[in-house]
Amino acid sequence: MKKITFYCLTLNPDHEEIIKKLSYLPVGLGDKKFSEDCLSDKQGLSISNKNPFYGEYTFHYWLWKNHLDLIQTEWVGFCQYRKFFVKKKINTKDLNFIDLKSQIVTEINDQINDADCILGDKFIVSNYKFSKIIKKHLFYFLTNPDLFFNKKKRNLKLQFDLFHGKGNLDLAIDLLDQKNKHDFKTFMYQQDSFNPHNMFLCKTKLLRGYYETIFPWLEKCEKIFGFNNLKDYGSQRIYGFLAERFLSYWFTKNYKYIELPIIGKDLSDYRNL
Repeated sequence: MKKITFYCLTLNPDHEEIIKKLSYLPVGLGDKKFSEDCLSDKQGLSISNKNPFYGEYTFHYWLWKNHLDLIQTEWVGFCQYRKFFVKKKINTKDLNFIDLKSQIVTEINDQINDADCILGDKFIVSNYKFSKIIKKHLFYFLTNPDLFFNKKKRNLKLQFDLFHGKGNLDLAIDLLDQKNKHDFKTFMYQQDSFNPHNMFLCKTKLLRGYYETIFPWLEKCEKIFGFNNLKDYGSQRIYGFLAERFLSYWFTKNYKYIELPIIGKDLSDYRNL
């Protein structure tokens, strides 16, 4: 077994003790007041003011600039107060705390140790629910009727255009360094699935290279998208959504990886523990 430093991010101070009981390190984001024992993205070099737009990446920035060299374990991992890596797919209905704790990933076993990183099971964007098409994108599909029948055309690029602003992805890709620009564009145009939720585990030594790539790129993107005119959720969190796609591309391209299920279970269900 390999030890891991595992951070669990939350917006709710009521989750702090629950997170500790799961053997994770609590990280408090947002405007609410957390205890002094809770890690935060607000001390030292910080972009915490960008949290409504960057999401969990304000903590990643803080970790990069203030704390990365202090991590002593060979592995590091990240989850969220309502999403967790589990050893196998489980039914979350009526899932009690003891069973949740027994199923979540808290250490690196010998099987996992053969990989460099762990990502969530892929999310396939080509399987659009017809009801969702009718509700949000009927006109686009009516003007491009082959999308109803040809799933191969429902790639990551199309999905990003529909939910996060048409053309925004290409504008962002053009700002990438030459090493990644072509390959990331190919990934987005040819693939129909990605590893979701900005959640991952990896060998700690890999983090610096990832951070040194993702943050300069996102900073360049700010000059195009800014912050003031991002109204709906899909556009307001564009930096987090760009990072989510890039994370999937970057780790699968560069390192040996495995995938594990991610379940949705809100820790608020256990606030009376």
